[in-house]
Amino acid sequence: MPTLATFVALLIERMLKFHREITLVNQSIRVVKGILMDSNLKIFGHRFIDFETQVYFRLIPEKAFEFFLSRQTRGKSDEMEDKLKLYGFNNLTKSLSFNIYDVCYAKSPREQKDYVAYIDEQYNSDRLTDVLYKVTEMIGANVLNVSKQDYEPQGASVTFLIAEESMIPCGDTVVAHLDKSHVTVHTYPEYHPDTSIATFRVDIDVATCGEITPLSTLDFLIGSFDSDIITMDYRVRGFTRDISGRKLFMDHKMTSIQDYIDEKTLEHYDAIDINVYQSNIYHTKMLIKEIDLQNYLFNTDVYEIPPKTRLNIMNNLHSEMIEIFSGKNIY
Repeated sequence: MPTLATFVALLIERMLKFHREITLVNQSIRVVKGILMDSNLKIFGHRFIDFETQVYFRLIPEKAFEFFLSRQTRGKSDEMEDKLKLYGFNNLTKSLSFNIYDVCYAKSPREQKDYVAYIDEQYNSDRLTDVLYKVTEMIGANVLNVSKQDYEPQGASVTFLIAEESMIPCGDTVVAHLDKSHVTVHTYPEYHPDTSIATFRVDIDVATCGEITPLSTLDFLIGSFDSDIITMDYRVRGFTRDISGRKLFMDHKMTSIQDYIDEKTLEHYDAIDINVYQSNIYHTKMLIKEIDLQNYLFNTDVYEIPPKTRLNIMNNLHSEMIEIFSGKNIY
């Protein structure tokens, strides 16, 4: 059995020889991430977990090379070809659920209420509408209808009905698409007087029908909010057909949501993937790596707080983030 280092070197060599493209360097790095994940190691700041890959690696290690080569090069040879030739229109439904959490330390009831009021002002329905207009522009869709609402005592919602293409008159008929899509955003500021921790959650859902995919908006969405914890779910549902009648359950190649996030952004987070490739379901969670306490204090200077208290606040913030990231009460 070759050593791990020999195996990785052989794999990269084979892949470079197979593709002969400079972009393969990035592909090789992704494969190495997959190889190292079974030993629970980190590489380039990312933790890469893929249940399908883990099971395959543990049960049939001697087949790992062929498996990773097929997984990473699957469909790559046709990426430069023309678009898929479909029978009729593309009626695949692509859904992206994007959730962010911002955590803040607000000790007194007054500070907690002020924090919620601040969030309500910063992320009111008008601001959220601007964000969704940009998302819609980025995916090349057209806005058909906008509905927005601010709530009492807190929170806001915005919903867009969008279309993939404009409806184009052609004689006495209209040609374009028959499908509609939507983009929604909801905010949930909250606090509890016993914890001194306030949180702000944003849920954004983008559902598209046809060729457009919302994955290209991830960097913009992450940058639009103060994001300590991020969860993303992407799913492709239904099927379309090519001109020969063959069903197509996916019209673009992907291995991870992380592939659509800038590397500089990923450097600031620990990321975990849980993907079900057979069902075209992708899930990624991200947790901020470093905490600068001043950024988490509301209307308080860090140097006004005794060192021991600072440590306790840091521990409380970290515990809150871990529980939100894990989706369970731990501490």
